[in-house]
Amino acid sequence: MLIYLHGFNSSPASHKAQVMKAHLEGRGLAQLYACPALPDTPGEAIGAIEAAIAASPAHRDPRTVTFLGSSLGGYYATYLAEKLDCRAVLVNPAITPHVGLAAYLGMQTNLHTGLRYELTQAHLDGWRELLVERVDPERYLLLLETGDEVLDWRQAARKYEGARMVIRQGGDHTLQSFPEHLGRILAFAGIRAGR
Repeated sequence: MLIYLHGFNSSPASHKAQVMKAHLEGRGLAQLYACPALPDTPGEAIGAIEAAIAASPAHRDPRTVTFLGSSLGGYYATYLAEKLDCRAVLVNPAITPHVGLAAYLGMQTNLHTGLRYELTQAHLDGWRELLVERVDPERYLLLLETGDEVLDWRQAARKYEGARMVIRQGGDHTLQSFPEHLGRILAFAGIRAGR
């Protein structure tokens, strides 16, 4: 089971989520994909992800889940991969959102849904509570681009040292090379290509 976790102020309508969904649907594997809409509050986001697992074929054994987390979704994926003893593919992941997003306190608008909400200290505190200090690098595949204009790719490379990594020169926070990694992601997740 592959569960895509979108980033900050994003949604299941994001480009990468749609590319992965179409890729799996084209191979008759749509039943192995989920992409929950993540609420803005960290606790509710984790609850939405856990509900997606419970509603999926992986509910019997969450260790069969592989998360595919982009940016803030990568932060959530790390927390859950360590908690549930499963794998995660991280795309330009956030390392310390409780620090980096402090600059964005105040009114926010979701880029896809138009939903407006206030980013508060409670959000930052919630993300701090989910911080995983030490990770098991064997659980992870990192996909990084050095041109990420939002997050410093070197922080991720340091935190997940020893993990499988693909680091591309250039690019940006959206991971321009994402379509090139679809086969690698499915192989890491143990999902056979299908038809």
